[in-house]
This record gives sequence, structure tokens and C-alpha cells, in this order.
Amino acid sequence: MRLALLSDIHGNIQALDACLQHARAHKAQRFAFLGDLVGYGANPAEVVERIRLITEEGATVLKGNHDAMAVNPPAEIKTVGESTALWTHKQLSDEQRAWLDALPLTEQRGKVLLVHASADEPHLWRYVYDERAATASLDAVAQWPDVRYVFGGHVHEQSLYFRGSGAKLMKFAPQSGVAVPVPPHRQWLGTIGSVGQPRDGKPQSMYAILDTDAWQLTFHRVPYDHYAAAEAILMAGLPAYLADRLEKGR
Repeated sequence: MRLALLSDIHGNIQALDACLQHARAHKAQRFAFLGDLVGYGANPAEVVERIRLITEEGATVLKGNHDAMAVNPPAEIKTVGESTALWTHKQLSDEQRAWLDALPLTEQRGKVLLVHASADEPHLWRYVYDERAATASLDAVAQWPDVRYVFGGHVHEQSLYFRGSGAKLMKFAPQSGVAVPVPPHRQWLGTIGSVGQPRDGKPQSMYAILDTDAWQLTFHRVPYDHYAAAEAILMAGLPAYLADRLEKGR
């Protein structure tokens, strides 16, 4: 099966549609959305509805920290991430907020565990940004003895770690469009990047496809109309820096 892994859409309908089209063109058979459907972007309701339709095809959808904030906005704004939570909350219907609130934090698909952040206490939204955090996440899957793979988002970057014969993890940066063999005799952890808000200095969307027959993982970068997404943010009256960071990929 070819499973498309998408995370951190952040209300960016232009990026989401581009990635969906790309994934279908690359013969994706199932979709998994790993959280942060909303937040920052100008089209949260449209993104939620698009993904709800895809659940009819058997898609997995997880809850991210921005989804949780959109359901229950913080009373006091302390971070950039919290700055659009109340606005996003108001754009969603009661039904959409209830749907987001009911989403799970993790889902196991055979040898694969899907999570938004770290498998180490997923509700704490820990960032998997280095070998230490990746080790903690992989160690946490001991409660799922069949799991050999952990895939998440949250860090808005694409990376892949594996555990060889020893306890230490190895990390390498994947290349877009190049299939990486990920045999199940090792443990693997991948951060699949962000569909709607990449932060590596490039505006192209990020997602990945896992082939569970050949056990290969392919990371992708997908061009989309980020100028239109940025303009939508400005037209919605959201802070201009949110539009600027789309254009600069930061």
C-alpha cells in the first residue's frame, strides 16, 4: 500500500490541494493527516472540510496542538502559535470544532505508529528535532511491540532517523523524490515536514509517501501558489508576518 503522510497543513488550502493532487498522481492509495490541520492560515474551515471528505476513503486524521488550541483558545496569548487560535476558532462551525476535538493523538497501522509530535507522551507536544528527542520517541513505542516505524510532523522539517545494531540513532537529510529503503529489521523515525508552512527557507510544500509493500519512504517537495496563500492571509486581516513567512519558507 502507498500511504501519503501529510502534516501541519495550517489552514493553507492552496498547499493542501497541491499535495493531494501530487500524491494521487504518484499513486497514493490512502492518506494520513498527522495533525495541525488549522492555525496560522486563512482557510481553516475549507481545510477541515476537505480532509473530512477524504476520511470517507479510509484516511487517518490525528489531532495536533493547533487543532486543540482552535477548539479551546487560550485566554492569554503568549506565543506566535497562540496568536491566531481565537480567530481560527471563530471561523469553524460547532460541528467542525467537535470533530477536531474528537480526533485521536496516535494511531497504529501494523508496524507503523502515527503521531503529531513525539510518541513520548504525545499530549505534551514535544518536538523531535534531534537525536536525543528521536531516541525518546522511539523508546516510547515499547508499549507497541509490533511497531518499527514512527512518523510525525510538528517540527516543519523533513528528517529521517534509524537505529542500527547499537542503541545510538543515525540521522540523514532526505532528498525530494528519492525513495529511501526502510527495512523493518531496523527501527525508523521520520518527521515528514509541513504541507502548509515549511520552515527551511524554501516555500515548497512537504509531505511523504510510505510504500508498505516495498518498505520504501519517499519525501516530496511540491510547488504551490504560496503568493495566493499569503494574499488570503492579508485579506483575512491576519498579521502580515504570517503571509511573509509563507513566501520565505520560514
